Amino acid sequence: MNIARMARWGGWMASLLLSLGCVGIAPVLRGALLSLETAPVYAEAASIDEATLRRSIARLERRLAARRPAGAYLVVSTTENHFWLYVGGRLIREGRCSTGSYVYLKGSGGRSWLFQTPRGQFFVQSKIVNPVWHKPDWAFVEEGKPIPPPGSPERYEYGVLGRYALAIGNGYLIHGTLYQRLLGLPVTHGCVRLGDADLEVVYRTLPLGAPVYIY
Repeated sequence: MNIARMARWGGWMASLLLSLGCVGIAPVLRGALLSLETAPVYAEAASIDEATLRRSIARLERRLAARRPAGAYLVVSTTENHFWLYVGGRLIREGRCSTGSYVYLKGSGGRSWLFQTPRGQFFVQSKIVNPVWHKPDWAFVEEGKPIPPPGSPERYEYGVLGRYALAIGNGYLIHGTLYQRLLGLPVTHGCVRLGDADLEVVYRTLPLGAPVYIY
């Protein structure tokens, strides 16, 4: 590896630690982090000898490895609409997903919603078979329908979230979809949608408490 490439890799890894500081997921964050120019510690890489660069990169790799979860975890890119499923740092499945559309919806009374997928570190809080969608107010606003009272039968919709769902907090789910042709596109209201086969593997692999990293 020449010095320029080593500097780029070192700056990339430094950016990973600065930006996330939590997991060793470098293989799937390609191009998503700061460039060499935004990692000042490596900005003068041309004047640094190769041995120094190798030591710096090895140190960063050790820090990443120390923070990698020992068990299963999921990584989701909201820019690429892609997911990676790991067990003990080993990639066992990856594929397309769909995340938030960033559509802005305005309702009456000054209410509004921005459909974005949250970013950060989350954990699987519950696992559900045959989930039922409890439709929030925005779903009726979006359809141009009157908002029913809480607990109304109109609030419950069956068969639209796929066979499984994993809750990661604040009402956000990893679930299936009827619109699998749209996987890979940012079309959701904030949840992460997976195809049927991918969803089953993710559901069976991730235990309760498993980390989910969304960036």
